[in-house]
Amino acid sequence: MAVEKTEGDSSTSRAKDSTTEAESPTAIESPTLDTPPRNIDGWKWYLTFISILASTFLYALDVTVVADLQAVIVEELGGIQNLAWLSVAFLLCATAVNLVWGRMYGQVNVKWLFIVNAVIFEVGSAICGAAPSLNGMILGRALAVMGGPGLYVGCMTLIAATTTFTERPLSVSCTALTWGLGIVLGPVVGGAFSESDVGWRWAFYINIFIGAACAPFYLLLIPSIDPRPGATIKERWAELDDPGILLQGGALTAFILALNLGGLTFPWNSARIISMFVVAGVLFILLGIQQAWAIGTCPSRRIIPVQFFRSPAQLPLAHVPLCPFYMVPLFFQFTRGDTPLDAGWRLLPLVIVMIVFVFINRTLMAKLGYYMPWYLAGGFLTIVGSGLMYVVEHDTPLSRVYGYTVLIGTGVGMFLQASFSVTQAVVDQENFVGITIALALANAILLNASQDQIQEILPDVAGADIQAAILGARSGLVQNFSPDLKMRVLDAIVSAIDKTYALVIAGGALVAVSSLMIRREKLFSRPQVLLLVPERTRSIFLPKLVRRADHYEKS
Repeated sequence: MAVEKTEGDSSTSRAKDSTTEAESPTAIESPTLDTPPRNIDGWKWYLTFISILASTFLYALDVTVVADLQAVIVEELGGIQNLAWLSVAFLLCATAVNLVWGRMYGQVNVKWLFIVNAVIFEVGSAICGAAPSLNGMILGRALAVMGGPGLYVGCMTLIAATTTFTERPLSVSCTALTWGLGIVLGPVVGGAFSESDVGWRWAFYINIFIGAACAPFYLLLIPSIDPRPGATIKERWAELDDPGILLQGGALTAFILALNLGGLTFPWNSARIISMFVVAGVLFILLGIQQAWAIGTCPSRRIIPVQFFRSPAQLPLAHVPLCPFYMVPLFFQFTRGDTPLDAGWRLLPLVIVMIVFVFINRTLMAKLGYYMPWYLAGGFLTIVGSGLMYVVEHDTPLSRVYGYTVLIGTGVGMFLQASFSVTQAVVDQENFVGITIALALANAILLNASQDQIQEILPDVAGADIQAAILGARSGLVQNFSPDLKMRVLDAIVSAIDKTYALVIAGGALVAVSSLMIRREKLFSRPQVLLLVPERTRSIFLPKLVRRADHYEKS
């Protein structure tokens, strides 16, 4: 469509802008900088905003709540051989659906997709609370995390679509704070319920009551936003990368299964384990080929952002050291005889320091723009802290253990938010693959490194009981041994826990080394808030703000 230049250059520019908006099938009229893009305000909006944040809080709480519940869950439900799946299945499903939900929010009604995710999460929580067996608990965890990432992505999308330019920075900061509080309080809440009269099941039932309280606000007050009005279901579905979704899910499932079953359920050299690794390898190769050449899709619709692997700035996201969240409570339960609640409290120095440095990083990087120093310093501190945890013994003073975990929290906090911010400047969604694989490897190392050694010390104890003791489900078993025998078993278990920190050392080294390949450049030359929203969402909900930011950058 041609635009005549009848009123000067400024008129032509305005006409071109309006033409572009009119021709774009996905453009939604963006409000002015000062007019809220919603039909509610005042106390109704604040209550709605709090209810949206509550979904992020519940999902964050669920990420770490199991760290202190493993022992009591296995004691009541049994199935010690599958205990590792309480954490691994959670992160595996998060990896599988996170990128999918990110794509879906650009295709279907945002309000109703958010509500669907909330329902899935609540149903999963109900199954966890009522689970009659460990397999039922694992099923509930997997179902809950099918909706959890969708709640987080939906929260960010709703903020982008319902707040003004001036409101958005504070709203995004509230989301980060809410997520941090959930992560911090998860182990404490889990430990508190496990020792209360109501029992550990209420650590999951509480999600249902909070969700029910928020439901009226979701149904009645969240605005209905369709990013592609008039598009058919077929047209929306065509935007998804079906081959990539199937290949990614199959490859990760085969690989994580092999890691968790190898050496425990089946020998590492058994045909089943070898075949799982072979299948995983073949599927990963096919996925790489399909994504690189956009087979069955187009470059803009690929499920995995290939540019993620081409830029050194994104490499640190390949491994986020989450292992200490699960290993630190085990260490204290064995060496200090802690209850789940006490072990949860001992995680607070690590988590609080990490959250503090996430906010320090967020503030200073937004002002200064440079991100390479955060990776270098954070990676170095992570290596130092993890290296010190690698050599701790069962009688290491508490002050030293706290200090080592604080070093890890400081290092991770310095690059964790930087990783999300840098990645969102280049790709559309976060990536949980590194977390999933790291946690699966940590569980495999812990069990395989200690089971044979303890079996030699305790030849009359059943293998299932030894596995339960290693994973903390029967840590009290160790306390009943003679001092000499107890010391030998504790040394074996603590040594195995220490070995899991080799993964965290490797993650810190990856961060530090990759930081040396990062360009010395400023990231945030335009308003940072636009980088907190996926590119697809920016193009749909914020067309005017993006043009305003482009003008800001040029000036």
